[in-house]
Amino acid sequence: MRKSKLFIFGIAFLAVLMVSCHKGRNKLVNTWKITAVEPKMPLSDSSKNAIISQGQLTFTEDGHVTGFLQREITDGTFALTQGGKSLVIKDETGTPYPCESTITDDQLILDSKEMKITLKKI
Repeated sequence: MRKSKLFIFGIAFLAVLMVSCHKGRNKLVNTWKITAVEPKMPLSDSSKNAIISQGQLTFTEDGHVTGFLQREITDGTFALTQGGKSLVIKDETGTPYPCESTITDDQLILDSKEMKITLKKI
């Protein structure tokens, strides 16, 4: 009897965890355009302008991402954890780009050790 209660509790906990993680992912799934870049390390004006002019990310429901961040991402993946507060984007070679994320209905802020990027939903 006790094992069955523990099993049911475990299933319920897992369901709540999956729903809470999925909710943040739903807010992220869309196309976002980079509108501002705040470098934390030296970054040339031409690189900053390239990021702003070409910068766009598209997140899909199946966990894939494409677009241009610091360089072109043609077949990347992403993982959103900690209730939407942590985002790791991996490019097609598997290089991770971890950052803290703040997601609202129309704005996404990615804060990494290199820069802080603001994106608007398009």
